[in-house]
Amino acid sequence: MSKIHLSKSRYCKGVQCEKILWLEKYLPDYSIDGNDAVLEKGREVGELAKGLFGDYVNVPFDIDLTVSIDKTEELLKNKPNVITEASFGFENNFCSVDILKNDADGVEIYEVKSSTKIDDIYIDDAAYQYFVLSNLGLNVKKVSIVYINNEYIRESELELDKLFKIDDVTHEVLKKQTEIKNNIEFFNEFMEANDSEPVKDIGMHCFKPYDCVFWDYCTRDLPKPNVFDIAGMFKSKKLEKYYDGKISFEDLKNEKLNPKYLEQIDFELNNRESKINRKAIGEVLDSLKYPLYFIDYESCQYAIPEYVGTKPYQQIPFQYSLHIIHEKGGPLEHKEFLAEADDMNLIRNFALSMIRDMPENGSVIVYNKAFEASRNREIAKMYPELKDEMDRFNDNMVDLMIPFKNRDYYTKEMKGSYSIKYVLPALYPDDEELDYSELSLIHKGDEASNAFLSLNEKTPDEQAKIRKALLEYCKLDTYAMVKIWEKFKEVIH
Repeated sequence: MSKIHLSKSRYCKGVQCEKILWLEKYLPDYSIDGNDAVLEKGREVGELAKGLFGDYVNVPFDIDLTVSIDKTEELLKNKPNVITEASFGFENNFCSVDILKNDADGVEIYEVKSSTKIDDIYIDDAAYQYFVLSNLGLNVKKVSIVYINNEYIRESELELDKLFKIDDVTHEVLKKQTEIKNNIEFFNEFMEANDSEPVKDIGMHCFKPYDCVFWDYCTRDLPKPNVFDIAGMFKSKKLEKYYDGKISFEDLKNEKLNPKYLEQIDFELNNRESKINRKAIGEVLDSLKYPLYFIDYESCQYAIPEYVGTKPYQQIPFQYSLHIIHEKGGPLEHKEFLAEADDMNLIRNFALSMIRDMPENGSVIVYNKAFEASRNREIAKMYPELKDEMDRFNDNMVDLMIPFKNRDYYTKEMKGSYSIKYVLPALYPDDEELDYSELSLIHKGDEASNAFLSLNEKTPDEQAKIRKALLEYCKLDTYAMVKIWEKFKEVIH
């Protein structure tokens, strides 16, 4: 009998890296919190998928797993066609089946994922469930993965049969049964044999299938900065250098690497002065035409499309901040838009507000043109009558990120990155007005997205605080672009 308690999620963690099981048990405080928003998306998708096959009976979660197991056993005797969260335990191996179809001949397992494709780890998950149920004597006739169809476009009513794809993975699951048994035995032996922290080197398993929450702990003794701090390098290449003993920047300085990587290393080791290509920066400034519209969008993604005409995980623009300078030497004006979370015409209202706020053919100045330009094209496709205006914005768009991406402007403090969160403090060190950490509640884009997605679940007072924080955050993004433009003028003149 297994001596350690496994669930399907703990089993999958062990498949990724057995040391995760040990660290979770003995050093849980060293983990970095996972992405709660991803878990919430998974919960929402799982709840919706329960109705995929019509009426169902749900087994409520109970912290005492035997209660859920006993309830499932009782339901199986009564033979309802569909049971959700059906719970089973075999020799300390526990699982809840997202959707269990049940009839006189046996059962079918449906594992629900909020992903848009099937990952290998999902097969491990489903195979573990088959192992538990089949060892309890159930006839498991079929095992399937239910996942999101990202080509589905929502109409007025949500169509579950089109939103979800279902792939039969029974063949793959059956092939893994010996592996499942061996893994469970290995995890038990591993945990029993290691009273003190086991030795396990880092590798691709630290990133696949998920970024490990113990990465910082397991790399705590590496020199700083190290190969994993090189911006833009593939993880596989970083690990190749790590295994070759080329770990610190000093180790790497004479390696054959991309010139940008070597430049980051050189600037760090030798404390180089700023590199400024005044000709390239001058060309950016010369391309600008008044009025200057400094604009930044915030967006969010719904796994289950919320708005008519949108797809799962489509980027939904819900907010913008806009700083305007109408003429040379003119004052700085600020405008903004933040949608109501329950506005079913949110995207159209976002676009109409932009059209009102940017009526002239001035330069539309952004940081990372690909993002805003893509949102504008999506809006144009959804609302053909707005296409001319969206095209006008894109035709007038100027990307302030390019000089940093091309290393026409680079400093040691940018740490190889051209993200505005690195560039801004490098250009304006110790300026509290430009310090994102000084903001309340929201300090980066994913926090803004998650905050907007959570609005409808909050009290009116909480909503007011979140909306205020969203406006402050987005406003700083466009004010940051104004300050970058000013810095460009300063270094040229």
